[in-house]
Amino acid sequence: MAHLGSRRRRALALPAGLALTASLGFLPAGTASAAVTSDVPAAVSTDGPKLSYVVNVNGGHGTAKAVKKAIAKAGGTIVYAYDQIGVIVVHSQNPAFGQTIRQVRGVASAGVTRTAPIAPAADMAIDSERPLSAEEAKAAAADAVSGQDPLEPLQWDLPAIKADKAHKKSLGSKKVTVAVIDTGVDDTHPDLAPNFDRNASVSCVGGAPDTADGAWRPGPDESDHGTHVAGTIAAAKNGVGITGVAPGVKVSGIKVSQPDGFFYTEAVVCGFVWAAEHGVDVTNNSYYTDPWLFACKNDADQKALVEAVSRAARYAERKGAVNVAAAGNSRMDLAADEITDTTSPNDTTPVERVINPRECLDIPTQIPGVVTVSALGAKNLKASYSNYGNGVVDISAPGGDSTRYQTPDAPAVDGRILSTLPGGGYGYKAGTSMASPHVAGVVALIKSNHLYAPPAAVKGLLYAQADDTACTNPYDIDGNGTVDAVCEGTTRDNGFYGTGVADALDAVRR
Repeated sequence: MAHLGSRRRRALALPAGLALTASLGFLPAGTASAAVTSDVPAAVSTDGPKLSYVVNVNGGHGTAKAVKKAIAKAGGTIVYAYDQIGVIVVHSQNPAFGQTIRQVRGVASAGVTRTAPIAPAADMAIDSERPLSAEEAKAAAADAVSGQDPLEPLQWDLPAIKADKAHKKSLGSKKVTVAVIDTGVDDTHPDLAPNFDRNASVSCVGGAPDTADGAWRPGPDESDHGTHVAGTIAAAKNGVGITGVAPGVKVSGIKVSQPDGFFYTEAVVCGFVWAAEHGVDVTNNSYYTDPWLFACKNDADQKALVEAVSRAARYAERKGAVNVAAAGNSRMDLAADEITDTTSPNDTTPVERVINPRECLDIPTQIPGVVTVSALGAKNLKASYSNYGNGVVDISAPGGDSTRYQTPDAPAVDGRILSTLPGGGYGYKAGTSMASPHVAGVVALIKSNHLYAPPAAVKGLLYAQADDTACTNPYDIDGNGTVDAVCEGTTRDNGFYGTGVADALDAVRR
């Protein structure tokens, strides 16, 4: 799971002398609700850093209208209102905006989505990768058999989930679209252009949809992560380059990552709602929502982020989409009683904290209903970096690993996943970010075979068809004599592999 940058946050304090009273439309905590008035608070400050917020509203149109008025009175500017789910994206320079607006009748929760001020893009860190060498490309083309794309011999991941056999029966339906909610997709790539769905593509950076032509593409200095993910799902079987898991389905790009690599709540909310409103059947989510590796529901700000993304993801599912997400690359047991997070907030200064994973969630990965995917290496073992957790991981798929730990069989030469890169290129990456799109591709094949099946039925087939994989114990991936992780659960469902390894062949024949 990629996070393209590494920064963090501070708490916002109520300025001295700012009174919250019913006459201003705001109520002290625990006070009975009263109507929001049109009075403008005299004590509103607008000299703080410009920050972004989500305001989650309960109630109908009248309540939302009153809340919008209160937002303006509290020093907020509405960027976009997702009335379908009661989420409003707001900018404000009032340091007390969050604490103030939470007291308004009809506001379920509200929170700042970042700890760094809104500012021009900073330098970006991207995933480590290795471009495909000319020698490898030439060798792969020589090894290709009839019916294979030239680089398919290097894709050990396809036979690992029986996608090569599945393609002899079905490539998937053009009626199915998988949205890559990510850093943007280069739809001009020759392996993606034949399957690209422009109508379902958009940029959501900043929290509002930008439908300008090509807005969904990564900029020249932005991450290639989303383009790599898109190729794994739906690179065309066209005699060029690689082959996707579901090379006959459509793929769209929903860009939610800022140029500096952060995936903020307002953009993620926009992405899910856009997918819901544009007929998307599957969403792939190979990221966590910044700046918190785990957003804690016992913190007023973080609670609002969990609620906003949850509302958006549930809305997409109600509209027919299966949401698939990466489990993460921190080697963490997500089912443990306690987890130490040393990386949050990642857009300013991180503070070490011990969290309860039942109270603090990796979003959208741990939102109920989302398919959580762990990563395998080329020897079908849990990848060295992959998060795990009994009752948390739903299914597993190839994400790649270092060849020091899991070496693929020839003619493949790299233990990572080969896929598309912007500008017509190809390269290797590893991570649960790469595992998730394999599952998204399998889901697309299932949906192709059952066009009118609702998400619950599609997920049921996905889990039932997965190949049961027993726990790997002892798990000493580097062979140094020390156990690196402990797998709990049964052969049918466990913390390393969930319900098993995704099966593309069963997806097209059942």
